[in-house]
Amino acid sequence: MKNILISITAVFMASMALADYPDRPVTLVVPFAAGGPTDHIARDLAESLRKTLGQAVTVENTGGSGGTVGTARVAKAVPDGYTLLLHHIGMATAPALYRSLVYRPLDDFDYLGMVNEAPMTLIGRANFPAANYGELIKWISANPGRASLANAGVGSASHLCGLLFQSALKLPMTTVPYKGTGPAMADLASGQVDLMCDQTTNTVPQIESGKVKAYAVATTKKSINSTLAKLPTLDEAGLKGFNITVWHALYAPRGTPKAVIDKLNAALKLALKDPELLKRSEALGVTVISDSRINPAEHKRFVEAETVKWGGIIRAVGQFAD
Repeated sequence: MKNILISITAVFMASMALADYPDRPVTLVVPFAAGGPTDHIARDLAESLRKTLGQAVTVENTGGSGGTVGTARVAKAVPDGYTLLLHHIGMATAPALYRSLVYRPLDDFDYLGMVNEAPMTLIGRANFPAANYGELIKWISANPGRASLANAGVGSASHLCGLLFQSALKLPMTTVPYKGTGPAMADLASGQVDLMCDQTTNTVPQIESGKVKAYAVATTKKSINSTLAKLPTLDEAGLKGFNITVWHALYAPRGTPKAVIDKLNAALKLALKDPELLKRSEALGVTVISDSRINPAEHKRFVEAETVKWGGIIRAVGQFAD
């Protein structure tokens, strides 16, 4: 009888805890360094989630190894809804890029919903001799191997975009990897490297301030940002079908109670309707998700399909991490 009473009490207390969720601050882990595009998105989302959850949402940057360190931290966290992950396309590319992952993207997380999609842009140092995309291709062709192409490290969105760009052009360039988007962008703005392909969340402010030169949008559709809308898409410029959109989504450790998942998904849906979030997203050319992928099941189906797609692309290119 005593054991039964203890069990009933435990279930009751657990139910009360779930009913009160969240009753303390929530940590949102970004598996990349502060100041990068995913970090900017996380901080905007954290503020909107704070309004809907009624608790502080603190962004914690845990960078390293192309996002795998921070992702592994969340996979091993207590599944109580107080440690969440905001990640991008890396959730789908990591299985092909890394020979040994300490987590399984499709099995070790509960999926909470998609957040947004950010197109990639091809940019160059402000004093690069090519004035437009056509002149850029002529310069690269006339100077094989001389153009330096920066990226934020293996597994980053800029790395993937750069790989596909070089592969599509079939022209040699010198790849320069950095430990994060921040230092890569700093060297591009100061003229230390020539080119980079990165998310609009990171490039739009630099383009509009004149610190870098914009050449093209790496998608098949024109950008919703007024500045980027003036640029050609790589598809229009001749690289037919070239389309890289970096999506971001929210995750919890596997085993998070369904009641908590439901609360987080409901909070996410409300957060993505926040006028301030929508305004900031549009200014950066980012499309906030409003279709069925905002639901956990569709979110996971989407990532499963992306994992298959990117696995084939990465294996074809033949570049892997350790």
